[in-house]
Amino acid sequence: MDAAADLVLYDVDDGIATITLNRPDRLNAWTGPLGTQYFDCLDAAADDPDVKVIIVTGAGRGFCAGADMDMLQGIGGAGEERIVENRPHTHATGVPKPVIAAINGACAGLGLVHAAMADLRLAAEGAKFTTAFSRRGLVAEHGVSWVLPRLVGPSIALDLLMSGRVFLAEEALELGFVNRVVPADELVSATREYALDLVANVASTSMAVIKQQVWGHYDLSLSEALSDTNALMARSLRRADFKEGVASFVEKRPPAFSGVTRAATEDL
Repeated sequence: MDAAADLVLYDVDDGIATITLNRPDRLNAWTGPLGTQYFDCLDAAADDPDVKVIIVTGAGRGFCAGADMDMLQGIGGAGEERIVENRPHTHATGVPKPVIAAINGACAGLGLVHAAMADLRLAAEGAKFTTAFSRRGLVAEHGVSWVLPRLVGPSIALDLLMSGRVFLAEEALELGFVNRVVPADELVSATREYALDLVANVASTSMAVIKQQVWGHYDLSLSEALSDTNALMARSLRRADFKEGVASFVEKRPPAFSGVTRAATEDL
């Protein structure tokens, strides 16, 4: 992974990969090169058995203020960025590890898309959110029209997407878009505390399969989802993690679950 330009910072500590969008002077506005580095970091975390949880946040005062306006103005013209990126903006949903967005400030447009693609969202008090697309003459982009209604319901999603209005973290919590709101100076510690509990006490194989189930069962019927779940559960009962989970509970000790890589999860 080449992070030479430092548009995205990547750090691994205590089983947690922290990915930080790093254009604080532009509220971490999205560009093609930043996107490529972000996806590279997600892939690095997915392939590292020492990483069990991924935290995504922004440097400075913002999470991600959306697409960089210079980039938008250049679309279709001579200044358009020629970044060939085959990974979709839904990429985080296919990473077999929990992705937690720590939303420290402005979360708009494409930034809101990437917050929505995380599995969990913690936000700082007063953080501002907006879909913004309709106010730029655009439509709901990059899969957010599929994800957002499933998080907040169709009527609320239509409100947020059509109006493009600004709403704060406290309303985002009421609407169900974020899981928790904490004081700004506690966001990092609260997010890490949650992540560390997953690292210490939850099987990576379980989290990988559960993520696959939740994202993959959306469009299945109940009977289809049940059939798939029964097959997945039968396989889980044969894994070492199941034996370790039961043994650690009976013996009243912390579990010793192993990490996983993306390649290993293909057979779960």
